[in-house]
Amino acid sequence: MTSTLNDGDEIAAVDLGSNSFHLVVARIEHSQIRVIDRLRESIRLAAGLSEDGTLSPAKRREALACLAVFGQRLAHLPDDRVWVVGTQTLRRLASPRAFLIAAETALGHPVEIVSGREEARLIYLGVAHGLKDDGNRRLVIDIGGGSTEFIIGEGFETIERESLQMGCVAGSLEWFAEGAITRKRYEGAQASIALQLQQFAADFRARGWKNVYGSSGTIRCIGSIARALGNREGTITRASVNEIRERMLTAGHVDRLDLPGMQEDRRPIIAGGFVVFDTVMETLGIKHVQVAETAMREGLLYDMLGRAAEIDPRFATIEGLGQRYAVDAAQAKRVERMALHLFDQVAQTWNLDDEHRAWLQFAARVHEIGLAIAHSQHHQHAEYLLENSDLAGFTRFDQEVLATIVRGHRRNPPTSKLRALSARASTPARRVMVLLRLAALLHRARVDEHPPRMVAEARGDVLNITLPQHWLDSHPLTRTDLDQERNYLKDIGMKLVVGTQAS
Repeated sequence: MTSTLNDGDEIAAVDLGSNSFHLVVARIEHSQIRVIDRLRESIRLAAGLSEDGTLSPAKRREALACLAVFGQRLAHLPDDRVWVVGTQTLRRLASPRAFLIAAETALGHPVEIVSGREEARLIYLGVAHGLKDDGNRRLVIDIGGGSTEFIIGEGFETIERESLQMGCVAGSLEWFAEGAITRKRYEGAQASIALQLQQFAADFRARGWKNVYGSSGTIRCIGSIARALGNREGTITRASVNEIRERMLTAGHVDRLDLPGMQEDRRPIIAGGFVVFDTVMETLGIKHVQVAETAMREGLLYDMLGRAAEIDPRFATIEGLGQRYAVDAAQAKRVERMALHLFDQVAQTWNLDDEHRAWLQFAARVHEIGLAIAHSQHHQHAEYLLENSDLAGFTRFDQEVLATIVRGHRRNPPTSKLRALSARASTPARRVMVLLRLAALLHRARVDEHPPRMVAEARGDVLNITLPQHWLDSHPLTRTDLDQERNYLKDIGMKLVVGTQAS
């Protein structure tokens, strides 16, 4: 992710949704975002996803062709100015890596997959930046092609986030096959949706909210229909929803829908999205919904801007994770300080940037969270926690990298895990892992002694470290650990050379 942004710089966000692919390009002006270009293609990726998680060849070709077009628009921007994320359909792919490699080739930029709750956070961030902060608590609803997100928040901060696997494309295929809209099908869909909503409906109602906002295509379309039917209040009311529902049931089929204000490309998928919206309003007791003009793509842009201003939500997440699992903060700080000392000496030679430095900081701060489960194999317990926890601000790629680095901070390095990382991540993750291993090794005693003056030099896959002779002589266990470390690092293609210097 980008490290600095100045006025005049361009950044871009790409949202690979289950219904549409969106590209937004913006320019930074006075530390704010000004959108200068938008592209949208209705791919309906979810329609090509089978139950076993495979994507149809036709949808795959259509998606890649769209990404090639987007790639032309983004060709002038470096990777750290572009954030590309995939949502529910990509989350469900049985073999996502094969598609991601092809997608990154077509687009010319890395593609990452976000969890449902992280998608919810980004949606809320985008919506919140498009609203006046009145100090009131908000509920934001976003009905996408494959999932629906629900967020309660205040200002720019989320309080509750949920994501359910129901959306306009997937729902239309499941509940209204071949376009038929009967009362029986509609009521069956409502029952299915209401059952899913019961997972969190009571908790959300207990939290409460003042205003409700809906974002993205389905709710904007419903808002457009409501206005065309005479609702001039600027919101979607229960009365509007009731009228639209009856019109749909009277029509009986998507081909016969008479809904003024509906874009024609929404016709095949409006029933699935509308029944979700109708049921959500009823289940949560919502009387009216205001249509938001912004959504997740704007959230991506503002998150990039925030990280450039050193407001990276991942650091708060890591801090919370350390507190939750009672990490020894003093030890984590010792290891982080030493790891960064090593990093700063070899970063240029090893082509490590600010994002890789953040990897090392995150890993150092939580490398011992597995101790909350058991000391034995605690690095493996930590790996599991990092891979499977809901970490705000982290994409699946982020979590995979972090889990791999932490898994490898001791004992045998995870060679298969490193090989499984994407090409852009494997080498820097391996090098960051080595730095973390050495820092943890040198602080095995877990005491606040003055650290040794250590010089580190790197060339290719060789790392040379030099330590004071007197310090090594007085730390025989560390000397033994370093000897063993040479053998461990051979397994991941690294050579460690340990030298000494006069006191």
